[in-house]
Amino acid sequence: MRTRPIPSTGAALPVIGCGTWRAFDVGAGDTERSRLREVLDILFAAGGAVVDSSPMYGRAEDVVGDLLSAMSAHERAFVATKVWTQGRAAGVAQMQRSLDRLRRQRLELMQIHNLVDWQTHLPTLRAWKAEGRIAYLGITHYTAGAHEALAAVMRAEPIDFVQLNYSLEDRAAEQLLLPLAAERGIAVIVNRPLGGGGLIPALRGRSLPGWARDIACTSWAQVLLKFVLSHPAVTCAIPGTSRPEHMADNVQAGSGPLPDPALRARMIADWSRR
Repeated sequence: MRTRPIPSTGAALPVIGCGTWRAFDVGAGDTERSRLREVLDILFAAGGAVVDSSPMYGRAEDVVGDLLSAMSAHERAFVATKVWTQGRAAGVAQMQRSLDRLRRQRLELMQIHNLVDWQTHLPTLRAWKAEGRIAYLGITHYTAGAHEALAAVMRAEPIDFVQLNYSLEDRAAEQLLLPLAAERGIAVIVNRPLGGGGLIPALRGRSLPGWARDIACTSWAQVLLKFVLSHPAVTCAIPGTSRPEHMADNVQAGSGPLPDPALRARMIADWSRR
């Protein structure tokens, strides 16, 4: 799998990861968890590393922590989660619970989810980073309506990561956030790279265009992910799934050629004419 550098340190990050919203909010049943373990096995075997979660994702943090421990895979994972509450004390308590649930004493990335009380949490994240409890800090949002608010923080504060929505059907991030991230040296994690699950059903039944072979794509999921990764400001995409066959498909987008500017323009035009 190809990697891209995290601008603030130069460390290499694999370009395909795994989101855990809904997909990892499961009980203790062997059937569900064994399937999720296979999802992570496929991700790591392909060279992926990023596993993104949040305390608002139900039991996902617990499930990730249990699985990584059972797999002895903590060293292979770049684990990201979020703080999503009001007030300093509540934020510290929530982040400590996340560490406990993820079976970690140190996390790769802590993010302020949806910018909730970010002015309060950012100094705490800076202190945790200085203490070595987290390696990187970031901010997130999942709606285009929040792009101006994200941009204001990106301009004003030194942050390592921003997580945002971007896909072939939702390209608003190209206007402001992606150029700003490149300018400010901020790594970009893309959520909803498959349109929140809506793009694949919209393309179901349609044959892949001939140009898909030019970028070594054998599925629409790979086409959509390679479109996202072809933007030079994007560091990693985190499609969420609970199905091993979907993860096996997704990770294929992490290698091989990416669309050049001319093909990107053609993909946009084809999507507009669908």
